[in-house]
Amino acid sequence: MRKLYTSHVPLSALQKGALAVGSAVGALLSPQRADLVAALGETTGVGALERTRRKMLASKEGRFVMNHRPRIGEPTLRGLADLPENTFGGSYWKFMSRRGFSPDERPPVRFVDDEELAYVATRYREVHDFWHVVFDCPTTILGELALKTVEYQQTGLPMCALSVAGGQLRLTGEDRRILFRHYLPWAFKAARRCDHLMSIEYERYFDKDLGECREEWGVVVCPKRKAFLTSEKR
Repeated sequence: MRKLYTSHVPLSALQKGALAVGSAVGALLSPQRADLVAALGETTGVGALERTRRKMLASKEGRFVMNHRPRIGEPTLRGLADLPENTFGGSYWKFMSRRGFSPDERPPVRFVDDEELAYVATRYREVHDFWHVVFDCPTTILGELALKTVEYQQTGLPMCALSVAGGQLRLTGEDRRILFRHYLPWAFKAARRCDHLMSIEYERYFDKDLGECREEWGVVVCPKRKAFLTSEKR
């Protein structure tokens, strides 16, 4: 198979199967390994990526994204530094800068054997931090597992479900109880109520008030851990 895009690594079906198994085991043992999680998503998620592409092409904004293929990188982030904090773009800049995150840290897509689907996978990775901001979801282990649940409901990517299944095993008993009694119910509710997240052209909303964006997209923000603990005592 010929190389379809710059970062593409063509593999045989046997090689891809072995990579899927290896990355699944590795990701379960070391969920912080972004490269393994990425490889798992690419080798197991083709069907989900195809369904996501169809949904994107079914909407005006989604078609625009697929046709123009915008990218989110460090120049995008730097261009948002002067926006007010109440805007979507300003909130994203604050979220990233306070944590020392860079959009360029995401591993490139390598194992998807379709250029257009490779872009869908790339877009998914690049807008992940947007979703942290939009849902006000923390970057704690609980927050990441909750957001991965939203992502699974929205995209159907098996990697998201496997991340939650493996990640919850590393939680304390108290955190696991909070995950299943509070974070996951919120995630299922939030995923059902909001718009199709991959079909949103986020770039045109950077200077818009974040609260207005949430209202337009049907977003239910993530309750704080303190609220969960308070509800446990009632």
